[in-house]
Amino acid sequence: MDTGIIIAIVVVVVILLVVAAIVSRSAKERKTEQRREEAGQHREEAKTRGLDADRQAAQAEERAARARREAVVAEQEAAEAERRRGEADQLSQRADELDPDIDGDGRVDGDTARDDRPEQEPRATDERPT
Repeated sequence: MDTGIIIAIVVVVVILLVVAAIVSRSAKERKTEQRREEAGQHREEAKTRGLDADRQAAQAEERAARARREAVVAEQEAAEAERRRGEADQLSQRADELDPDIDGDGRVDGDTARDDRPEQEPRATDERPT
């Protein structure tokens, strides 16, 4: 073989190796850039979902606080109703004590058949429905 042909073949092989290296490097850079973009998209999605989760947690906390406030108001109203029921019972007892027509057991003198007072509703207890 002629020396010129051998030099040409070596030059072509070197050129092919350089081109292969450049193409390989370019493909690697493209793949790296794609992974960066994908990572950026994942970070944006994570940020969005995190904000949604924070908003949802804040709403849940607000509802829980509102429920606690409502429970306190309900307990206060129940206590007020019980206090008023006690006052009404005391007034009723005092009226029975003052009324000359009512004997000691709350009946009209001489009436043994029944009590003329209306029956009282059962009192509410502190039991809460579950």
